Amino acid sequence: MISQKTSSAKKAVVTGGAGFIGSHIAGELIRRGYFVVVLDDLSSGKKENIEGLLKRGNASFVEGSVTDLSFIHEIFVDAHYVFHQAAIPSVPRSVAKPLASNEANLTGTLNVLVAARACGVDKVVCASSSSVYGDTPVLPKNENMMPNPQSPYAVTKLAGEYYCKTFGEIYGFPTVCLRYFNVYGPRQDPDSEYAAVIPKFAKQVCEGHSPVIFGDGEQTRDFTFVEDVVQANILAAEESATGVFNVGRGESISLNELAGLVIDIMGKDMKPVYQEPRPGDIKHSLADISKARQDLGYNPRHSLREGLKKTLSGV
Repeated sequence: MISQKTSSAKKAVVTGGAGFIGSHIAGELIRRGYFVVVLDDLSSGKKENIEGLLKRGNASFVEGSVTDLSFIHEIFVDAHYVFHQAAIPSVPRSVAKPLASNEANLTGTLNVLVAARACGVDKVVCASSSSVYGDTPVLPKNENMMPNPQSPYAVTKLAGEYYCKTFGEIYGFPTVCLRYFNVYGPRQDPDSEYAAVIPKFAKQVCEGHSPVIFGDGEQTRDFTFVEDVVQANILAAEESATGVFNVGRGESISLNELAGLVIDIMGKDMKPVYQEPRPGDIKHSLADISKARQDLGYNPRHSLREGLKKTLSGV
């Protein structure tokens, strides 16, 4: 075996576990007494994100890709839960390189489901995305709305959801797909060409540069602190519910307001600058989280200001 648990603790595997969200999930699972196997190919994840977790024990790291079915089958043996976070998590990158996104995000998800079912895993919790809704004008977005993906990334996430649904219907294999709404928090990489908006704003402001907004800044987003996303993942695994759930804060803010908030928290005096809109970006996003509240017991605990203060304290 590539990875073996060394105790009687329940085993959980976190794919993409050296990444931003995955490393936070792994840390909370360890805190709760799980033995955690972190699987990551380090294409975007960083070993430094989990070094502290590995030193605490009751965890192991395996370098590899979810695109290798026989490899992940070996990893999943004896696992109770698989938290599938591995992906190329970028709309702009999927527009530039759709084949790579499809291989990592869709083929990888199918491999995870096939291997997990074969190994008798109790449940798979998959990271999906609010991008599956596209730019439909109805707000807030709820899980019964017709999806309208507008980027290759969104297509892969929606197709992954359909695979999960099909595995439930045909094989009776339990899965949950969590549609994340603009997750942010500590350890989010600001240096990638495709970095999310909050770490980019934070780095730009910290370095004395005005934050860059693509478009007019009136587009709105529902920003979700990573600790709330972790809560949703663990509830999704441990509760009996299956299906698709929105994971957001349930509140929206414009990028203009967000830039002002980041500038204020960091004690700077500047204004944002504007560039042309990016292809594939949607105009407005807001989550209806009533289904997750009711079926999972999900309750986001962090306001945007509170989450930003925690995030920016280390910048």
